[in-house]
Amino acid sequence: MAKIGLFGGSFNPIHNGHINLAVSVKNALELDKVIFIPSGIAPHKSSDEYMSADDRLEMCRLALEEYSNFEISDYEICRCGKSYTVYTVRHFKQLYPYDELVLMVGSDMFLTFDQWYEYREILEKVTLAAISRYGSDLNELYKMCENLSLFGKVIVVNAGAVTISSTKIRKMIKNNEDLSCYLNGKVVKYIMLKNLYS
Repeated sequence: MAKIGLFGGSFNPIHNGHINLAVSVKNALELDKVIFIPSGIAPHKSSDEYMSADDRLEMCRLALEEYSNFEISDYEICRCGKSYTVYTVRHFKQLYPYDELVLMVGSDMFLTFDQWYEYREILEKVTLAAISRYGSDLNELYKMCENLSLFGKVIVVNAGAVTISSTKIRKMIKNNEDLSCYLNGKVVKYIMLKNLYS
């Protein structure tokens, strides 16, 4: 039985913080692979914040091509309607019925997980991994973990601080700032070539 990480997000754009986080969780939980799942229409965000699906997918492909254990799925982008996580979980459970799926969720989203659509069904189908990005939020995460563990397997992973956000990167692009320490070089070239975020 394989252990497969599911890592969803807008990846708008994908940056080194995303990749470092995935590497940390993969190593900590001994995952066989991580599947990056760029979102279609997220229930909590307006679609005008997003670059096109094709651009976000291509940036993911460029950023991840050197990582043999990382894959990209266009499931949420190709699916019509809002990207509720329960639909994605059902899809991957059908694809990998005998494997352990580990849904990777950032600490901010994890703390409201009991408000997610069909959250109990999600917990029946996957192991939920709450990713601490700051270290200072661990006590809160462990409390929530205790509550959610009534419905399924929940774990907390301290992945180390992520010091950059896609929002900050988009602002840096508009200001023509150096992005080389935050983005894969090929992603930087793609953004410049297509004049994204400017």
